[in-house]
Amino acid sequence: MRIPVKTSLILKGDDLTEAVSLGLSQANLTAGDGDILFMSEKAVGASQGRYFLLDKGEVKPGRLAVFLSRHVTRTPAGIGLGIPETMQCAIDECGAARILFAAAAGFLGKLLGRKGDFYRVAGPRARSIDGPTNGTLPPFNRAVSLAPLDPDGVARRLSERFGCGAAVVDINDLGGNILGAWPKSIDRALLVEILADNPLGQGTQQTPVGIARPVPT
Repeated sequence: MRIPVKTSLILKGDDLTEAVSLGLSQANLTAGDGDILFMSEKAVGASQGRYFLLDKGEVKPGRLAVFLSRHVTRTPAGIGLGIPETMQCAIDECGAARILFAAAAGFLGKLLGRKGDFYRVAGPRARSIDGPTNGTLPPFNRAVSLAPLDPDGVARRLSERFGCGAAVVDINDLGGNILGAWPKSIDRALLVEILADNPLGQGTQQTPVGIARPVPT
């Protein structure tokens, strides 16, 4: 069973455990032994202030970001690093040298008929950057969102607070990754399969947390 839980809008400085506790209480739910509490990486990152509002000019792209963003392949999956602001965030997160090396690897990969070399070299921080998209919960529909810091530590705190397994997840309509989990014995590959159809949604549902619960036999 996957049970989405609605919470208040989580923004910079908000207490994650309190937001989750209130959401569970309002839904008349408790998490317990055998459950896995899973939380969207965007909500975790938001609580850490890991987002920048474009309409307030919080990202100032440099010439390198403008140049590289022009050569990013656009896909139906989203903007990715295809605008100067998201590319600038990738440079800030990963360093200009690594992004340039990744761009070179991506170019050579395309010549060889391969896809994804840029992100394999740039790493998970670049891969987790989300740009503004229509249908996303405001204010994130006009923001660049970055990967959360210390996702394993966040998962551990959630686990200890609610007495169950916990995970920070990056799940979308194309697939997913487990960024952090506690205890370490959680089967991350299995959890990705369990959440493969994105039960938290990808838009304005405002359900950044859920419970994965074994079905009674």
